[in-house]
Amino acid sequence: MFPSRLKYVSLGVLVLQTTSLVLTMRYSRTLLGEGPRYLASSAVVSAELLKILTCLLLVFYDHSFSVRALNRVLNEEILNKPMETLKLAIPSGIYTLQNNLLYVALSNLDAATYQVTYQLKILTTALFSVSMLGKRLGLYQWLSLLILMTGIALVQWPTESLGGPSSKPLSAGSQLVGVIAVLIACFSSGFAGVYFEKILKETKQSVWVRNIQLGLFGLVFGLIGVFVYDGERVRESGVFQGYNSLTWTVVALQALGGLVIAAVIKYADNILKGFATSLSIILSTLISYFWLKDFDPTRYTQTNTLS
Repeated sequence: MFPSRLKYVSLGVLVLQTTSLVLTMRYSRTLLGEGPRYLASSAVVSAELLKILTCLLLVFYDHSFSVRALNRVLNEEILNKPMETLKLAIPSGIYTLQNNLLYVALSNLDAATYQVTYQLKILTTALFSVSMLGKRLGLYQWLSLLILMTGIALVQWPTESLGGPSSKPLSAGSQLVGVIAVLIACFSSGFAGVYFEKILKETKQSVWVRNIQLGLFGLVFGLIGVFVYDGERVRESGVFQGYNSLTWTVVALQALGGLVIAAVIKYADNILKGFATSLSIILSTLISYFWLKDFDPTRYTQTNTLS
């Protein structure tokens, strides 16, 4: 009974976390302020570090705050099992790429368009689940995926001709770049999620220990990304340039997402996770329209949505 209750609690938290992360990340990447804008690669590293520290505290709590027990678990499960730990390098590297791509996407797309397009990951997750885990999907599940694909196509339908010469793009950046970033993130999310699910359900290791392993590789890959892509800017203004309270909120939400997703994968599955996060589209669209004011549905797009 407890695992079943935990499954739905974690799914609910995931919906709220996804909605909050998308909106705050979008707002933080488009907010005009003094000084340089924070580095997306730096935020990814900060989130990984926070996730590792949180998981260490949770393992510490699970072992009655015993330093000796914590040290034993880390040695037995991470240092003494190098091959098991190395298995997490693949999803960790992909997740790091995916997190960076999401910053690119939300710098170039409004929150509502991003949310709908990113749901393509449900289809990629389903395909990888069938091929890698041997799962079977029913007729209604395949129909749901088909409807999802139709909705994504309608959201991306060009509307320039309807707006006339006075129409303005929703974002100052290139929407094409944003869409490409989301599509790559969808495929990487599908593969990494199913791969991680396979690892979690084939072993009895703690979810928090697995997250520590995942986070350690993510931290290494993230640091490489910081110095390869933003090394010059880091040397000029530092790793934490442009950070403010909103940036740290984004970092905290991203770290929370890693923890919640791991719990969802452990107690539910990736496909259910995908459909649960789809509920955040409604919340994101409403807040994007009424608060951020970066999503302006036309009569044509409303008709598409209803159809």
